[in-house]
Formats: sequence, structure tokens, C-alpha cells
Amino acid sequence: MSYHFFAIMSRMKYINRWSLMNNTRTENISEHSLTVAMLAHALTVIHNKKCGGCLNPEHAAALALFHDCTEIITGDLPTPIKYSSKTLRNAYKDIEHEAANQLLSSLPDYMQEEYQNLLIPDEPDPYLLKLVKGADRLSALIKCIEELQMGNSEFSKAKDEILSSLHKMNLPEVMIFMDDFLPSFSLSLDEQNIALQ
Repeated sequence: MSYHFFAIMSRMKYINRWSLMNNTRTENISEHSLTVAMLAHALTVIHNKKCGGCLNPEHAAALALFHDCTEIITGDLPTPIKYSSKTLRNAYKDIEHEAANQLLSSLPDYMQEEYQNLLIPDEPDPYLLKLVKGADRLSALIKCIEELQMGNSEFSKAKDEILSSLHKMNLPEVMIFMDDFLPSFSLSLDEQNIALQ
């Protein structure tokens, strides 16, 4: 018998984000998920090294890799629409849950339990999920910075709103990351290379 899960996952590259915005460069959910995985790993390392925590960075990265995979089925519903009302938010959560179950059914039985923990996480420590959400928001902020660097003022308001939401999350790990790493995203490659010398 042939299972379709990983062939379906490979289609993440066809789902574009920011569909209501004028983009200078299109970002798909495959690219986004890799960025979120790296950021979630980093936030968890910061949590452990600077905030006295003891969470698994590799597990955070794995959760982040799959955090948007249901959009292969649902498409990327823009955030302003998704969160515009409690009714829409709840309906979309139900749709995401159903999509996750459809994806799980495309795996053999012996893998489903392992991947259920990634697609429909039920974490013993909910703080890990907060760090993944923080990484997701940081990725969106970085996209805004990159677009603004290209002269695309369409992302100006989105940047302000995402910055505000990051501060409201009250995650010290996110603040440390923003202090230590975010300024480099506003530098050109030449400026980054000068900093390395």
C-alpha cells in the first residue's frame, strides 16, 4: 500500500502567504515553516540558557515545521480575516482540526501517533507552544522588515501590528531575540559581512 503524507507535505511550496498584500517577493508556507522552525529552536535555546528553562529545542523545531501544514488543505486564510470574529476564529479552528485528521489518515498506523503530536499538539508544557507562536509572529515581522527594505510601504502597518502583538505575548525570549538578532535583518549583505570581519 502507498501512503500519501509526504507527497502532500511537499505541496506546502505551492501555498503562498500574505495573499491580500502586494509582495515584492512571494513567500510560501514551506519557506515560512523552515524560518519558524529555526526561530522556535532559537527561542527555546534562549529559554533554556537565559531564562532558566528546560525545554526541548528540537521538539520546538519539529512542531514549527508542521504548524501550518493544514493550509495545504485549507489554504492560507489571511490573519485579519481569520481573527475578525470569534465565530470565524472557532470555525477555522474546527476546519484546521479536520484537515489535520485528514493528513494523519494519509500515514500508516504505526506513524500516526507520533505525527498526531506534531499536527494536533497536546503539549505537557504549553509554554513550548507559546514559543512556537512567538517564532511564527517573529517570522511575520521579519517578512515585514524585508518588504520595507525593498521600499514596499504596504507592510508598514502590518509591521506595527505584529510588533505590538509580540510585546503583548510577554515572552522574554522573544525580547532577547529581538535585541540580539533583529537589527541584522535591516542590514545589507555587505553590512553583515563587514560586521563579520
